[in-house]
Amino acid sequence: MCGTFRGYRRDDGQIGVRNYVAIIPTSVAASPVARHIATESGAWARATPHQMGTTQPDPARRQTESVLVGVGRNPNVGAAVVLELGTEDIDADSLADRIATSGTPVETLSIRDCGGTKRTLEAGRNLMEKLYEGISQTRREDADLSELIFGAECGGSDATSGIAANPAVGNAADRLVAAGGTTCFSETPEFIGAEHILAERCADEKTRERLLERVEAREGQAKLMGVDLRGAQPTPGNQEGGLTTIEEKSLGAIAKGGTTPIRGIVDYGEKLPAGSGLILMDTPGYDVESVVAKVAGGAQIIAFTTGRGSTTGNPIAPVIKVTGNPGTWKKMRSNMDVNASTIVHGEDIEAVGQRVYKTIKAVANGQRTEAERRQLQEFAINEIQPKELEGTA
Repeated sequence: MCGTFRGYRRDDGQIGVRNYVAIIPTSVAASPVARHIATESGAWARATPHQMGTTQPDPARRQTESVLVGVGRNPNVGAAVVLELGTEDIDADSLADRIATSGTPVETLSIRDCGGTKRTLEAGRNLMEKLYEGISQTRREDADLSELIFGAECGGSDATSGIAANPAVGNAADRLVAAGGTTCFSETPEFIGAEHILAERCADEKTRERLLERVEAREGQAKLMGVDLRGAQPTPGNQEGGLTTIEEKSLGAIAKGGTTPIRGIVDYGEKLPAGSGLILMDTPGYDVESVVAKVAGGAQIIAFTTGRGSTTGNPIAPVIKVTGNPGTWKKMRSNMDVNASTIVHGEDIEAVGQRVYKTIKAVANGQRTEAERRQLQEFAINEIQPKELEGTA
C-alpha cells in the first residue's frame, strides 16, 4: 500500500470523497426545479441542472443518458433522485435502473405526475431527506490511493500555465500514478500541435492509433462547422495572456498529465478504469463540459489549472484550483487553492508538485476547496452539433 485516504465505501466497492444525495434532471425543463430542491434540502444535496432539451437526436440523447448515468454512479453520490418533467424522450425509470446497477439507492419523480412545480418541490425535499437518512450514518474508512481517480483540467491559460501550474499538476499526477491511482486529462482539441508527442508516449500501438484518429476526427468535426482549430488557437484571451501559437498552448496543456505512459483512451463520459495510470478522455475544449465528462467517468477529484483566472467548480466532485500566475494569485486568491506562481520566482516544480499532491490527499480526506466554499457548481453536457450528427449518420 503506497498511501491511504479516508472515504465513503459504496456497495459496488468504489470509494467516494463526498457523501451527497444528487438530484439529476433529465432535461432543461426539469433543471430549475432540481436546483430549487437541492438548495432547499441542505448542504448534503447536489443538483446537476443542464441545458439539454426534452427531445434530442438519438446520438445526442444517448450521450446525455450516458453522462447522467455516470454522474449517478460516481462514488461521491451516495443516493440519487432522477427528476423529469414527464414529456422527455429520456425515460427517468430507465435511467434510474441503470444507476441502480452500481448499488446506489435511487428514486424517480415526475413534475407532471406530482401536479406541477409547487407539489414537486415538497415531494422532492421529502424524497431527498428520506434518501439522506439512509446514507447519513455512512462513515469514512481507509482506502488505498490506488482507488483514487483524479481529473486534470485547464482553462484561461496564459504563458505561465505551461511553465508553472500545468507541470506542477503533472508532477502530482505522476505521484498518484506511482501510488497505483488513475489520472485523466482530456480536451482533444488541445492535443493538436502536440499529438505526435502524446503518440510517442502511448503504451501500445492500438492506443497510439486511436489517439491520432481522435485528434483527426475532432479537427474534421470542427471543419464541418466551418472552424479551423489550428487557425482559431490560441484564443484571443490566450494571446492576451502571452501565448503565441497552438503548439505552444498544446505543449503547455499536455504537461498537466505528467510524464507517465498513456495507458488508454475513453469516450466522452465513459467510465474510467481505476488503478490504470494515465488515461485520456476524448472531449471538446469547453472546460465545464470537459470536467463534467470526467466526473461522469468516475473522477472523484478535479485539479484545474488557470493562468488568467477561473471560477469553475462542479456539484459532484471538488475542484482544486491551481494558478501559476502571480497576478492571478493576488487578484483571485479567494478562488485559488494552490499557488504555483512560486515556480516563476524560482521554486522547483518538484516541491510545488508535492504541495499539489498533498492538497489532493487533503481534499480526498474531506478538506473543502475554495470552489466548494463558494458553492460554485457549474454543470453542462456537450451538445453534439447538427453537422457532427451528419457525420455520424
